[in-house]
Amino acid sequence: MTTERKIRLTTESFAHRPALDTAVSRAVLQRVSEGIEPETLRLYRPAAIVAFGPQDIRAPGYQQAIAAARGGGFEAINRLVGGRAAVFHEETLAFTWTIPDPDPRQNIDVRFQEIADLLTVALRSLGVDARTGEVAGEYCPGKYSVNARGNKKLMGVGQRIISKATHVGGVVVVGGSQRIRDVLTPVYQALQVDMEPSTIGSIGDELGATNLDDVRQAIIEEFASRYDLSDGTLATDTVALAETLEPEHIAP
Repeated sequence: MTTERKIRLTTESFAHRPALDTAVSRAVLQRVSEGIEPETLRLYRPAAIVAFGPQDIRAPGYQQAIAAARGGGFEAINRLVGGRAAVFHEETLAFTWTIPDPDPRQNIDVRFQEIADLLTVALRSLGVDARTGEVAGEYCPGKYSVNARGNKKLMGVGQRIISKATHVGGVVVVGGSQRIRDVLTPVYQALQVDMEPSTIGSIGDELGATNLDDVRQAIIEEFASRYDLSDGTLATDTVALAETLEPEHIAP
């Protein structure tokens, strides 16, 4: 049943400038908190990046991890949310859900549960045996990850909270799981973080070759079944703000 809650949907991507994509999400978060932009869902194809979290940045092996990412053909950026290093590439679907909330710290688990349930149901509609929960040994672990059959991570998610708004963002791996294993193994070794590469999966591993647009449409349909979803675009001023924030998300 669709609720009266209205969400703007945009599929705009800034993959030609990977750090700008993250800065755009940060700018949207700021604008939503100020009441300038509406609640917004972004579903877009990202560039090939390794996104490092605050713990990674403080780790002794951070510079070595950056070198491993770039040596593997991935740009290195500093992510908006917490958690450990995560991978995005052209066969993944990035999502950000920016939500106005006068008291965002009161609903952290509610939002995590909602996005995990949304994506679990959406992936099941495609035929994946999708389940919510952490797989032992997964990269960037979290209890609201979505996995296949209880042993292959397909989606990871994190949150960033500011006054009066929150950002819920992550990645769904549609294909290219081997690329993630290849780059994350040396990155996690550099960071001295345990990770089991065999837990990295993709929708394509489960179903065979899968079109990213089909996955995006399944997610859109599940959102639309719960909320009043409408197509839109980001404001020019918001993108301009993101350009001023972009340098802060480029790894050194």
